[in-house]
Amino acid sequence: MKKNYLALLILMMLTHLSFGQVTTSPTTVLADQAATITFNKTGTGLAAYTGIIYAYIGVTVNGVRFQNIKGSSVFNSPLQPQMTQVGTTSNYTLSISPDLYTYFGVSASNSITEICLVLRSADATLQTSPDIFIPVGAFQYTLSTPLLNSSTIIASNSSVTVTATNTNGAASYTLFANGVSINTATTASYSYTDTGVTVNKNYELRITQGVTTFNPKFSVIINPGTTSAAIPTGLTDGINYNPTDPTKATLVLNAPTKSFIYVAGSFNNWQPGAAYAMKKDTASGSTKYWLELTGLTPGQMYAYQYWVCDVVNVPTGSPAIVKTADPYSKLVLSPFDDPEIITLGVYPGLPVYNDIAPGQQREVTVLQTGPTAWWNYTWSAATTNFVKPKKKDLTIYEVLVRDFDANKTYQDLINRIDYFKNLKINAIQLMPVMEFEGNESWGYNSVFHLAADKRYGPPAKLKEFIDLCHQNGIAVILDIALNHVFGRSPLERMWMLDTDNDGWANGTGFRTSTENPYINQTATHAYGVGSDINHFRTSGPGGDVITPYVTATIKTWIQDYKIDGFRWDLTKGFTNSCTSGDETCTNSYLADRVLKLKQYADIQWSFDPNFLVIFEHLGTGGSATEETEWANYLRSGDTKGIMLWRKMTDPYANLLKGNYADLSGVADATTNRFVGYAESHDEERVGYKAFNEAGQTQGNLTKILQRFPALGAVHLLVPGPKMIWHFADLGNTASLWTCNNGNVSYTAPDCKLDTKPQLQWTNNWLGDANRLNIYNSWAKMIELKKNEDVFENGSFAWNLSATGSPRLDVWTSTSQTAALSYVFVRTNFSDNTLNTGAGFPFTGTWYNLMDNTSINVTDQNMNIAIESGGYRVYGNKQVTLGSSQFDFASNLYLFPNPTSQSFTINGQVSKVEIYSITGQMVKSFNTIPSEEYQFDVNDLSNGVYLVKAIDNNNSVKSLKLIKQ
Repeated sequence: MKKNYLALLILMMLTHLSFGQVTTSPTTVLADQAATITFNKTGTGLAAYTGIIYAYIGVTVNGVRFQNIKGSSVFNSPLQPQMTQVGTTSNYTLSISPDLYTYFGVSASNSITEICLVLRSADATLQTSPDIFIPVGAFQYTLSTPLLNSSTIIASNSSVTVTATNTNGAASYTLFANGVSINTATTASYSYTDTGVTVNKNYELRITQGVTTFNPKFSVIINPGTTSAAIPTGLTDGINYNPTDPTKATLVLNAPTKSFIYVAGSFNNWQPGAAYAMKKDTASGSTKYWLELTGLTPGQMYAYQYWVCDVVNVPTGSPAIVKTADPYSKLVLSPFDDPEIITLGVYPGLPVYNDIAPGQQREVTVLQTGPTAWWNYTWSAATTNFVKPKKKDLTIYEVLVRDFDANKTYQDLINRIDYFKNLKINAIQLMPVMEFEGNESWGYNSVFHLAADKRYGPPAKLKEFIDLCHQNGIAVILDIALNHVFGRSPLERMWMLDTDNDGWANGTGFRTSTENPYINQTATHAYGVGSDINHFRTSGPGGDVITPYVTATIKTWIQDYKIDGFRWDLTKGFTNSCTSGDETCTNSYLADRVLKLKQYADIQWSFDPNFLVIFEHLGTGGSATEETEWANYLRSGDTKGIMLWRKMTDPYANLLKGNYADLSGVADATTNRFVGYAESHDEERVGYKAFNEAGQTQGNLTKILQRFPALGAVHLLVPGPKMIWHFADLGNTASLWTCNNGNVSYTAPDCKLDTKPQLQWTNNWLGDANRLNIYNSWAKMIELKKNEDVFENGSFAWNLSATGSPRLDVWTSTSQTAALSYVFVRTNFSDNTLNTGAGFPFTGTWYNLMDNTSINVTDQNMNIAIESGGYRVYGNKQVTLGSSQFDFASNLYLFPNPTSQSFTINGQVSKVEIYSITGQMVKSFNTIPSEEYQFDVNDLSNGVYLVKAIDNNNSVKSLKLIKQ
């Protein structure tokens, strides 16, 4: 990630504002009336902000906060209500009419007791904190003791006193403990003492007046003391499934400095007793807690949380009780993200959080034993026997699942496999898919590194996609962010500082205590983001806790998901030698960083000796020396050695514009370990720069697209691994900083992380001759590089002396041989025809390898005319390339699939026929007015059908349809 992206994430995580003065008209808001909210920004962090202020607003319905949110459950400015500035004052208003029930879409039979509000800047980097809750109704309550939503540790046989008051006269009070009523009263001032408490209790005080009911909740936890017991041999952190008895599983948590831990889950109705207090292994300085679960039903999904408790020398501001999911979770459920996932239907069978974890808060971990467990998948022989591409042959396609296609799922990638296959790439690099915060993300805000994020689909779909890639000779590389975690991560939560008692780590100042064995209080490098992982802690309780975590992450993705490689994000952050913001130190040679990342490379190779390891280091000065050391580390043929990202955006943009461009840095002839790229998720599009910046191509899209094939020739044909980013192969010229509203903005707001439009599909770029020419030309180049030995074992050299006409030579011999042994590329990035001496290395017959046309060379310096924007790839021998160009029909797919009523086909087709599984045509469509046409299959019986889609050229694609 680049520095500006890191700074944005820091701002998003750390900006907290007091919410200033919030008033309402009328003063007492009633659910069946209109209301106006007024916010005065004076004295808040929004005081200097002059842009639009949006309201993330919902209501408390029947005691549950932030229900019926207006706009979107995931903040997205254009969808949220906009505050109206009162003249030029600091006051902003929002009108709710005709009444709260109608405005929020709540049935009048329900109880609305609060308006829940967060005010945000247009880019969501500034917001009010804590959340604002405006009382609704003349009847309100105050819970005095214990505090609302609090958890309190008590000794066994202690007493718990509950006190509350209410307005508007007497109300009916009922106190529940673990779901059972233990006291009732009718009063305006309630008090009750529950004596002799010996078990953990979840309390609910139900307060009713008329049709309005409040349900404040709180809990107490019994200190069970410590039961010391040696951890059974062979157990590792996280869930340990019993290999012979599917009714058992053992949980292990490494929690240095903690006093005791309960396991609460659906298997004990979230009311753990003494039997669910974890045992502590204290031998040889161990700080591991463990508990064997018994009586589990094979195949049944369970959910659980750890109640992590501390009663000894608790740091100031650190909660005594933290409820959190397992840091080693491989599937988590979230009350924040899952409702949208279920609504979208992208994860069939996902347990509903409120069903499996009723009354709980924050993430819970899923546990399931037996042969039908969610993580089981049968891999094809293509995966179990997969041979990774050689590093020099790699052409990597970087993909953000969120922005690849409309549904933002793994299924989209599966449906488009022909797109990758026909481009001839041999590796796909997925931007992070580990469980991240929210459902709209680049993925670098990771929280559970061992779990696949659910927004893109179930783990089985990710495995299916990987398996399908292997069947087509494509490796899958995963981008991982193991430099940091974000606020939902147990690594932060278990030792968080929460001085405002909102259940989350502080938004300003330190987020964790010094006791945290996983996290540095401040980043020890210049590019801190989120909470900085401490990769160097070896002493103190528990010793080195992070290496087992990193090892488990590596093992999970290699063994469970059959991933072929990692691209390590922000490797400059893997040091403890610098201070936050010190770029000079961070960019120097750091011995601790070199050794740590070698250690992690060794761990990867211990699981897979041929694993592809890539570092995003972008070294300068001393840190560039580190890159050379890593590139040569354990180098043995093509087996090991670390690859490094090599940014070349500005040179290739200058090339497109017809300016001088030094392309030599895209590869290193010594190590051949640089992954050279013109574009990545961090860099502006070279086509956008060429269109908008000074040069021959400014404002001329046609000219830019005509030059893209030539750009590919002096990029993709350079020996060594190369990378393509998201539809550069179709000449994507849309800015990486395109906002959700279609504008381009680099600051205030910075729209880099916004969801991008799907122009490649909605505008049918494959039907555009200029864009299709880029795709087909690059496909030939990629195939040429993969198949021919000269690119793998040859030397190469640049001639960059002629501005706008760089030359690339690649050779294994400088004289004629029986095989292809010399290739050179001539280009013309100018507005005029290039007619100069070609500079053939020797006379004889040469071939344009893009079409295999021949030329008899009798004069090595004979003139060759190259049209404006054109290029030539000459070789001393013919090559055999796949003759098929991209066939639009071959890339068609239908959706949704399965379907119950209708489906749509993604491309232009002229005729569609549907056949039964026995070969009988059961339906046909001969008039198809648009790509959005809905093919009605409501009248077909449930089952499997064959759909034949035919385009205007009579190309046919057969597709399987499931009608249900």
